[in-house]
Order: sequence, then structure tokens, then C-alpha cells
Amino acid sequence: MTGAANADWLEENAEGLVLRIYVQPRASRNAVAGVHDSRLKLRLAAPPVDGAANKMCLKYLAKLLKRPKSDLEIISGASSRNKRIFCRVPDAAARRAAVNGLLDLAGQGRAEHFSGP
Repeated sequence: MTGAANADWLEENAEGLVLRIYVQPRASRNAVAGVHDSRLKLRLAAPPVDGAANKMCLKYLAKLLKRPKSDLEIISGASSRNKRIFCRVPDAAARRAAVNGLLDLAGQGRAEHFSGP
């Protein structure tokens, strides 16, 4: 991904985005907390019990990305703080908007020269 080369936590393909996430459960509120160990750090109010933090993670990311929850899925790390999450965003313009929004929230600037397939 050009223009967002400093975002190691973000991969893009023709179908959407793959996000490398670090989850901090039981936070006082949901928030994007920058980057932690080359992963986008999310603070989530939900506890890591019975999948509550995973559900909150997908719900919160869906809100941030302005996508339906059904477009997101955990592809690895369901029982870990380190997760890989796929977000279906087949439209290039929508991907660019999602990437720019996430980069802004992570404090990494915008991907003005974002190029996708």
C-alpha cells in the first residue's frame, strides 16, 4: 500500500482491508489508542469473557469504518489480544475513505496517494 507505508497494521487487497489489531479489554471506554507493537490499538470496555470483547471489537470497528458488522470477521486471534480482522470493502473509493479515517484516528496522517487494485 503506497502512501500508508508507515501503517504496518493495515493491508489492502481487492476485496477489502486486513487490520492487525491489539485489543485492551476492560477499558473505561471504547477508543482508538494509536499503534502498539505494529498493531492498531483498540481500548474496549467489554471484558474478555464469553466472546464479549470480540463482539465489541467488531461492532466498534464497523462503526469506525462505517460498514455493517456483517462485513467484518476475525480471521485470526479470536482468543488473543492480537487479532487479524478482515473488512470487506470492495469499492476502491470506500476503501480509501476507510483507510484515511483509520489513519487519522491512529495519528498517522492521511493516505493521499493511496492506490488500490
